[in-house]
Amino acid sequence: MSKPLVVITGASSGIGAATARLLSAQGHPLLLLARRLEKLAELGLPQTLCRKVDVTDRDALQAAVREAEERFGPADAIVNNAGAMLLGRLADQSAEEWDRMIDLNIKGVLYGVRAVLPGMLARGTGTIINVSSVAGRKTFPNHTAYVGTKFAVHAMSENLREEVASSGVRVVTIAPGAVETELLSHTSDEQIKQDYEEWKKSAGGALDAQSVAEAIAYAYGQPQNVTIREIVLAATGQEG
Repeated sequence: MSKPLVVITGASSGIGAATARLLSAQGHPLLLLARRLEKLAELGLPQTLCRKVDVTDRDALQAAVREAEERFGPADAIVNNAGAMLLGRLADQSAEEWDRMIDLNIKGVLYGVRAVLPGMLARGTGTIINVSSVAGRKTFPNHTAYVGTKFAVHAMSENLREEVASSGVRVVTIAPGAVETELLSHTSDEQIKQDYEEWKKSAGGALDAQSVAEAIAYAYGQPQNVTIREIVLAATGQEG
């Protein structure tokens, strides 16, 4: 029996790429979205449509999902993984960095949900998986704006879960601690980056992206009448 389509945003590296490889190995056709098309192509996965899409572009995201559904059938799941972590002190961080995180981490998730949810509700089945962070549950130094966006992801996910529960659609929040990805590289404050790396070392290292992908696959792999509402995972040595 053929597996259904899964959409993954931010699929060019880190958690998104690891999840793509894992779900592809399980036999799912995929729609992979990212700004770096060449990185998506390098994954070399079968039954996969790769499109250069910034999730802040609502129309492009919708169009890519429609194209994939025409080829592979209805989207059974979306992994809203695209995001930015731009650390900084609120007193001197640029407002442009706040805007970028709000656009990607909040509006990008909403746009991803909207691209698949009407069809899921009509069919009475589907799974929405939103990748948030431990920073959606607690605060950290130099994380104020980022924490705000991830608290929003947690709140939106739980509210949406309540909204669609009676329709047979599942909503899952994945909340990793520090993960070895490219996420930190976009932070512009070099001292904050250095401090963050030192903090990771003091915790004995961060999670591997594969571990987060396996958590995503575990939640998705449950029977449709079982919703793993939230998975919080971090390196054992991470105290916060």
